[in-house]
Amino acid sequence: MGRLTQAGYTGNMVPISFRISLSLLILSLTCAVFTVQADSDQEEARRLLESGDIMSLEMILKKLRPEFTGKILEAELESEPGQIVYEIELLGNDGIVRELNIDARTGELLGVERED
Repeated sequence: MGRLTQAGYTGNMVPISFRISLSLLILSLTCAVFTVQADSDQEEARRLLESGDIMSLEMILKKLRPEFTGKILEAELESEPGQIVYEIELLGNDGIVRELNIDARTGELLGVERED
């Protein structure tokens, strides 16, 4: 057994308040990294749009509306090898959730996946 210190802890024990503080510090640093990443992604998307490298999400959605109706649940801009893709999760009027993959440069529908 370790010997007791002034605070009443054995030599190999770490006070709970220190562990909680350390955990909160790690969590806040992790969140800061994710925030920087999100800001960076947003800036990159804006740059691509302003340079004309990609179509706006609004234009993409207008192009899709005749064939795909429903509620947009999520939209992401993903960089894949050789192309930039909008991944749009859509809850169709038929109650089916689909992920649409669209070439962000041309607006071409690359694929549709039914989500479970």
